[in-house]
Amino acid sequence: MSTTTVDRGGQQPTPVGSGVRMEVENHVATVVIDRPQVLNAVDNATHHELNRVWEQIEADADVRVVVVTGAGDRAFCVGADMTATAVEKTGLQYWADLDPNGFGGLSLRTTLDVPVVARVNGYALGGGMEMVLGADIVVASESARFGLTEPRVGRLALDGGIHQLVRRIPHTQAMGMLLTGRKATAAEMREMGLVNEVAPAERLDDAVQGWVDQILACAPTSVRAVKQMITRTAHLSAHEARGLQLPALMAALDSQDSREGVLAFQEKRAPVWPGR
Repeated sequence: MSTTTVDRGGQQPTPVGSGVRMEVENHVATVVIDRPQVLNAVDNATHHELNRVWEQIEADADVRVVVVTGAGDRAFCVGADMTATAVEKTGLQYWADLDPNGFGGLSLRTTLDVPVVARVNGYALGGGMEMVLGADIVVASESARFGLTEPRVGRLALDGGIHQLVRRIPHTQAMGMLLTGRKATAAEMREMGLVNEVAPAERLDDAVQGWVDQILACAPTSVRAVKQMITRTAHLSAHEARGLQLPALMAALDSQDSREGVLAFQEKRAPVWPGR
């Protein structure tokens, strides 16, 4: 299915590509994996399109937060489209061709300096779970299910799933999922610390919007600096990371946002962020 990007100025939409929808409105980019007929499984064309979308967002300084989700109400993403890829590549071939940005161009991406909110509306399995692990904030429907189920079909979560899960939740909980390929509920994942908020399906959009609004209330340059400082210093100690002169950090320290924030506080009003 051909999809579009909605121009924030209300101009004619421009084509994006098949399998993905992306809209930008009021500083928020919404990215939708649009293959509900296969539970939003990702084939090669969709994977490449997602990479292109992330690159487009990276280049757009007006985008301040991203919401990523799946079309329909059954699945966020169930990983690789096995019907399309199972006969194309062996496990070794898949491993040899790994994308450095990870599954869907997101699970291991370190160049996206805006926060990503995963709106998990159903199954997040395999690569879909890896995309969740590539997000910064996770809001899930009560009916959502999470799992790295690759061992159940003789495969492995090679796009960061194995290594990230054991770093994001307690070791025994991670191993309990990794060694069984089991699916966990949204409530379980919240208890483990991976999910920020669980909401009934009819309130999922409101819950996501609540997090988006809180992010937009912060200075965009500060938010970008925080994201960049986290993603690009994970290999360093806190002491080493503190002294690293990252571009987004230096920009935030000498930004119009920083001056507007102080002025708004002094004048007892809400800040109006220039975003630079």
